[in-house]
Amino acid sequence: MLPDRSGGCPESDEQWRQRCRGPVGVIRVDRVALRGLKARGHHGVFPREREEGQTFIVDVVLGLDTRQAAASDDLAKTVHYGVVAEEVVAVVQGEPVDLIETLAERIAEQCLKHEGVQEVEVVVHKPDAPITVPFDDVTITITRSRV
Repeated sequence: MLPDRSGGCPESDEQWRQRCRGPVGVIRVDRVALRGLKARGHHGVFPREREEGQTFIVDVVLGLDTRQAAASDDLAKTVHYGVVAEEVVAVVQGEPVDLIETLAERIAEQCLKHEGVQEVEVVVHKPDAPITVPFDDVTITITRSRV
C-alpha cells in the first residue's frame, strides 16, 4: 500500500511509484532516528548477566511518510518519538531474554505498532558483553517492515 500523498502532489500514481522506488523496488520513506537510548536490562545467557544486569544501548530508525505532518505542523500526523523512546526503554527493562537478537525483535515489534511506521531498523548494542578479549561493542542490527 502506498503512503497517502494528499497535499497536492501533481504526479500520477505511476509517476509517484517510479520516483519513490529505491534500487531494489522498495518504496523510500522518511526517517526518524533515535540514537543512543540507554537502559539497564537483565538479558543474556549467563546467570551473572541475569542477576546483575547491564546497560544496553539502542538505536532505532523509523521509516514513515512525514509529509502530512510537515504540511500541517501537527504531531498527531507523525510518530511521537518521545513515546517511542519510552517504549524502547520499557522493552529493554522488561522481561529478560537470552539473546540480543530476541531483544531487537521485540523492540521492532513495538515500534511497528505505531500507525504510520512502515519499517524500522533496530540496533542493540551490548558494550559490556561477557567476552574475554578486548572489544569495543557487540551489536545486532535488524530491519523489519509491515510488508
